[in-house]
Amino acid sequence: MTLTIPVGADDHAQGPASAPVTLVEYGDYECPHCGRAYPIVKAIQQRLGDTLRFVFRNMPLRNAHPHAELAAEAAEAAAAQGAFWPMHDLLFEHQRQLSLETVVALARRLDLDGDAFHRALADGTFKARVEHDFMSGVRSGVNGTPTFFINGTRYDDSWDEETLTRALQHAARVRRA
Repeated sequence: MTLTIPVGADDHAQGPASAPVTLVEYGDYECPHCGRAYPIVKAIQQRLGDTLRFVFRNMPLRNAHPHAELAAEAAEAAAAQGAFWPMHDLLFEHQRQLSLETVVALARRLDLDGDAFHRALADGTFKARVEHDFMSGVRSGVNGTPTFFINGTRYDDSWDEETLTRALQHAARVRRA
C-alpha cells in the first residue's frame, strides 16, 4: 500500500525536506501502541539526524479512544500558534490524562494564547484538518495506529528501534543510489 496523499507543505514535519528518507506516522494520542512508539521514533530521529524527515498525521480512533479527537484538535490549535511539536510531545507524555482540563493545562504550560486555544477547541476550528488527516489515512489503507509509511510505502514490519532504523537506513541507501 502507498500513501495516497504525498507529504506536502501542510504536513507537520521535522527534519529537512531534502532528507533521503521520510517516515510518516498516522497516530492517535490516546493509543497505547502510539505511546510506546513515541520514544522509539524520538530515538531514531536522534540516530538518523538530517537523513530523516518525520511527519505526523492525526488518526484519532474515536470509538476506541474517547479523548483522541480532542487531543488531535489541541495539537492543531497549538500548531496555529507555532507549537505543534511541543504539544505533540506533551500529549504523548500525558496520554493517560487527556481530558479538556489536561490539554488546557498543557497549552498554558506552552504559554499559548489561552483565549485563542479555547476558542479553537470550542468552535471546532481544526475538526476539518483532523478529518483530512484521518481520511488520507483511510484512503492509504490505515486501519490501526500507529501505521508507518517509509518514502510513501506502507511499512508493516516491527517498529522496534533496531528493526525500524534498519528499514529507514535501507530506504535512505536506495534513495541515494
